Amino acid sequence: MSNSGVKTDEKKQHFDDIYVAENPVPFKERILDALTYVSDNFNRQSFDRLILPWAEAKAAKGTPLNFVDLAGCFGNTTMATLNGMDYEAIRDNWKDAASAKTVAQPRRLNAHVTGIDISHSALAYGQSAGIYDEVIQADLNQPDADTRARIEASLRAANIMISTAALVYLEPQAVASLMDAFAEGGDEGYLLVNFLNPFALEAADTTKRTLLERFEFVGSMASRHRMMSPIERENYPGEEWVLLEIWVLRRRR
Repeated sequence: MSNSGVKTDEKKQHFDDIYVAENPVPFKERILDALTYVSDNFNRQSFDRLILPWAEAKAAKGTPLNFVDLAGCFGNTTMATLNGMDYEAIRDNWKDAASAKTVAQPRRLNAHVTGIDISHSALAYGQSAGIYDEVIQADLNQPDADTRARIEASLRAANIMISTAALVYLEPQAVASLMDAFAEGGDEGYLLVNFLNPFALEAADTTKRTLLERFEFVGSMASRHRMMSPIERENYPGEEWVLLEIWVLRRRR
């Protein structure tokens, strides 16, 4: 367990001080820049290929989409998928505290965005910058009863949920509970999730089974995520990149 409350694979780099910063500039400098965190290019590609056409058609009917970023931290993947920003655009937007105060590109879809994360400061930033419209601060492994009820209601109402490079931090029972809530939604809904390699592979296998039991598989791709940190390279000799599986799933009808 890290100092921020995030449960991290013992072989994976901790980023505690970044996650509790008041703005995303340290995240940009030490993760996006230093570790070449390019995964949002591929998250956007998967979203555009497998979700965006449906989302555009639904949003055109006039009702805002309910969009949930689960364990979204400062909201970079919401910026990639909903605002259509690539790696370089996000880096430029977060180059300093002044630039990061607003999002440089407008949303591509009419949406109400809920950010859910353990970091109060990341959520406060995301809401102030207009990335999130609503936020829920929670330790997703052990939320209190009232917070759990809010989270589950948000997931049931969601049309789109993303959870990228985040499920690795959750206990299997927490993943199952969250996915049960999303699966219970009455409307058509899409889910974009990531699996990291080589971290916590057995937990990832458990999560994949959980997802396939509840949802229809739509599509996937493999990509680079980011460079390994020096500590991770010691733990995984010969490896340079953390790799990513991106899955898109759909509620069963």
